Amino acid sequence: MVDLVGQYAEIKEEVDTSISQILEQATFINGPQVHSFQADLEAYLGVKHVIPCANGTDALQIAMMGLDLKPGDEVITADFTFAATVEVIALLQLTPVLVDVEKDSFNIDLKAIERAVTPKTKAIVPVHLFGQCADMEGIMKLAVKHNLYVIEDNAQAIGANYTFSDGRKQKAGTIGHVGATSFFPSKNLGCYGDGGALFTNDDELAHTIRGIVNHGMYRRYYHDVVGVNSRLDSIQAAVLSAKLPHLDNYCESRRSAARKYSAAFASHPNIIVPSASKKCDGICADCDCHVFHQYTLRITNGRRDVLADHLGQQGIPFGIYYPIPLHLQKAYADERYNEDDFGVTNQLVKEVISLPMHTELDDEQINHITETVLQFIDG
Repeated sequence: MVDLVGQYAEIKEEVDTSISQILEQATFINGPQVHSFQADLEAYLGVKHVIPCANGTDALQIAMMGLDLKPGDEVITADFTFAATVEVIALLQLTPVLVDVEKDSFNIDLKAIERAVTPKTKAIVPVHLFGQCADMEGIMKLAVKHNLYVIEDNAQAIGANYTFSDGRKQKAGTIGHVGATSFFPSKNLGCYGDGGALFTNDDELAHTIRGIVNHGMYRRYYHDVVGVNSRLDSIQAAVLSAKLPHLDNYCESRRSAARKYSAAFASHPNIIVPSASKKCDGICADCDCHVFHQYTLRITNGRRDVLADHLGQQGIPFGIYYPIPLHLQKAYADERYNEDDFGVTNQLVKEVISLPMHTELDDEQINHITETVLQFIDG
């Protein structure tokens, strides 16, 4: 699904030199590479504070801890996403409230959020799924109306821009009260192990989070808040520093591949290609609203599973993200949920399939993949 070996070859000299320096200096934890990457990412995102941490799941948990959410507080998030989003809600003994998503964007449905708000609701966690932002303008207005926090799960959309109705643009993850991202190796900006970060423009919240990620310490052995051990190590920061200047090019390479995929599938009646944005006319040449962490089709003639088997037999990687909605997962099942409220999610889990998507995809590979899909889908 991704070609990390090919990507490494392009930045090998810089990565190898940086890692050698860390090994020679033994600055493994909280070294200068971490501080340098933090500053560079702040500048790239246009955000006041980036707080690195150990992984994306920790970033979500720490965001909720930093906002001082209490057991029993309700947190609304999408039913159609990876479990990490709801996992941390449950771990903190908060109450997850799962809602349906939009059919075109796969992102959380604003109307479903509003229907789910109760006096116990304290936060919304929109997930910017597959590489584009949820309806952040509408979500922020709703949050103001009901006095709610917004925690952006930006694990899949770093580098994407969100365009407001007045034409203003802002980077994904920097719009809500706090954003959380993952630097898992397969992400658009990925390290060579685990890593994550939080983003915020709130000085006080940033101060709290900096203590939480380091055992609640601001001064060694003085614990002012309840914290965790969640730090980005220097080697991962060095890798990310080497990749960050290339991020926009990485994202454009993915968009280019997506345009070619979609052009090949555009006229097929049983294949629905991903929508770039409601505000964007398809996948256009200058679109920056989608960074295509995944390229996800919908197969509407009931042949998704047999197509997946065929791709596997042909040695073509694929992913089904996600085969089971969260509300039907054993760990998160709840009698509060009504199946009628998850019509879109229940449909998507039967239809979605993701094709290989990475910065090194070439025309020969794309043509082979698209031809294999098209030749089989009607068989």
